[in-house]
Amino acid sequence: MSNIQPVDQRLIAAEMLRDLPAPVQRYMAYTGVLGKPWIDTVRIKYAGRFRMAADKPWMPIRAEQFYTTNPPAFHWKAQFKMAGLWLMAADDTYKAGHGRMFGKVAGLFTVVDFRGEELDQGTMLRYLNEMTWFPTAFLGDNIAWQAVDDRSADVTFTDCGKSVTARMFFDDAGRLTDFVAQRYREHKGSFTLDTWATPMTKFGVLGGLNLPVRGQAVWRLPAGDLPYADLELSEVEYNGAIEGF
Repeated sequence: MSNIQPVDQRLIAAEMLRDLPAPVQRYMAYTGVLGKPWIDTVRIKYAGRFRMAADKPWMPIRAEQFYTTNPPAFHWKAQFKMAGLWLMAADDTYKAGHGRMFGKVAGLFTVVDFRGEELDQGTMLRYLNEMTWFPTAFLGDNIAWQAVDDRSADVTFTDCGKSVTARMFFDDAGRLTDFVAQRYREHKGSFTLDTWATPMTKFGVLGGLNLPVRGQAVWRLPAGDLPYADLELSEVEYNGAIEGF
């Protein structure tokens, strides 16, 4: 695989925030992006726990993920511990408007291999959500903001002729507290459009920016909330050479 090198040398200036909704201006100022370079490439690591469904056990997870912002893409590599061993691996991607979710057990048995329009929508929303770890991306030409109130705003991400929208919630300090969208959920081989949220519970400084470093992923279903991931970020690297994908 070839290495991708950062190319954008712009610095984030105050005038780039001027037309944003008030809570988004507060959020961008809190992150500390002012005066920092535009983020072209990202590498992160995190760990925590994950479960495949409400009736499945929680599993320890460790993951490394790579992103590019121009064009928008990600490559996620994760391992899950089963029966005390790191037996299951996932390799998910988003690129050129399309996503793929792929997983194997013991390197031999494929347990997940999804593609299609519903997964494209889900991976686009995931990319939009994970911009919170490289927040200069929220200032890109592919992002549109709509004011809601003093603590929330709607954000739309457009790529390859497709768009997804979510509502982001902020506290008085400018910290992102929640991200809520309608996302396709796979359940027993079929997809339904459900409410997806990622409440943030811990904040810290990584990569020189103020970021949410711990949070959950939750399906908010008519029968009640279904949390399925609880993750804590440990490493962030910006604008380094990353593996091509």
